[in-house]
Amino acid sequence: MTRLLRTCLAVVVLLLAQGALANDLREIRERGVLRHLGVPYANFNTGSGDGFDVELIQRFARHLGVRYEYVPSTWPNLLGDLIGKDVEYKPTPHTTASRPIRGDIVSNGLTVLATRKKLIDYSDPTFPSAVWLVARPESAATPIKPSGNLAQDIKATKAAMKLGSTFVMDNMCLDPNLYDLEGKGYALKRFTRSPTVNDIVPAVMKGEADMTLLDVPDIMIAVEKWPGQFKIIGPISGPQDMAAAFRKSSPELRAAFNSFLADIKQDGTYMKLVKKYYRTAPRYLPQFFAGLPGND
Repeated sequence: MTRLLRTCLAVVVLLLAQGALANDLREIRERGVLRHLGVPYANFNTGSGDGFDVELIQRFARHLGVRYEYVPSTWPNLLGDLIGKDVEYKPTPHTTASRPIRGDIVSNGLTVLATRKKLIDYSDPTFPSAVWLVARPESAATPIKPSGNLAQDIKATKAAMKLGSTFVMDNMCLDPNLYDLEGKGYALKRFTRSPTVNDIVPAVMKGEADMTLLDVPDIMIAVEKWPGQFKIIGPISGPQDMAAAFRKSSPELRAAFNSFLADIKQDGTYMKLVKKYYRTAPRYLPQFFAGLPGND
C-alpha cells in the first residue's frame, strides 16, 4: 500500500469518526442544547409545555449541563425528524430521501415496536403500556370476564370486535397487523381524519366507530376526562413498553440517558413524575412499578 493511499484511508476513517461524534453526546455538549422531538399525546406531552416526558427530558438536559429545547413534530414525521431520512413502512420499514435532522431524542409515549427498531435505538423502558379495546356505552360489545389467562382474555376481546366497527391506526401501536386482526372478518376502520391519537376517543363518542384500539396510558387519561362515556372491553395485546428513541449513531447519548433513568428510578424522582401525570398507573400496570422507591 502506497503512502498516499494510506494517508487517504486515514483521512476517510477520521472523517467517519468525526461524523459519528457529530450525532452523539459530545456534539450536544459542545452545542450546549438538547433538542427534544415530541408530539402532544396524553399526559406524556400535554401540548402546554409540560407532561411526563417533557419533564423527564428537561431533567435529563439539566443532568447533561445543557439547555433544553422542545422541537414540535408530528406522528408521520417524528422518526424522520430524528434520523434525517424520510421513512416509509410498506412493504417493510425503510428509509428513502435525506432530510434535515431536527432533534436529538424522541420521547412522548413512544411504544417499543420491532418495526421501529430497524430505524432507531430505544432506551430502557420509560413507561409501561398495553393495547386494550374500548367501546361506546351503546355498543353491543360488553366487558369480558377476566379468566386469569391473558391469551384467553385476548381471544374473548377479539370476539367482541365482531359486534361492531373498530378504529385502528397504521404504523403505530394501534396497527391491526401487530395483533393479527387484518383479514379476519373484523370491521376495521382506519382513523385518518387526524394524525393524533388524542382525537380517537372523541371520534368514538361521536359514533364514528363503535370501538377503538387504545393504549393503556391514553385510557387512563380518557377515564378521568370522560367518565362514563366509554367502556373497557378487554386486552388486545400483552404488556408493552414505551421508551425514548435515539439515532443509531448516538450510542453515548443513549447510554447517558439510560444511566440517568436508572438513577431517578432509584432516588424516587421517577415515581414523583408518575404520580404527577399518571396517578392511577401503578393500579393499572402494577408489575412495572413494583419495588420502585416512592411507589406506595
